[in-house]
Amino acid sequence: MTAIHCTNVAPTQKPRMLSPLTWLADAIAVRRQRNKLVRLDDAALRDIGLSYRDARREARKPIWDVPSYWS
Repeated sequence: MTAIHCTNVAPTQKPRMLSPLTWLADAIAVRRQRNKLVRLDDAALRDIGLSYRDARREARKPIWDVPSYWS
């Protein structure tokens, strides 16, 4: 297996190499965050500038649909 290229959160930093297991662990963490996002109440969603529809759309994304800064 080849390692997956990924960048850190800060877009100005150099890409780092991730093993497939690390990528999977990170993808699972994103999935958990999405599930928690959809369970926030309307007031909490408004605080972060999202509607329930936005949160639900994000939560429905597949596990491999990760943030763009990972590519």
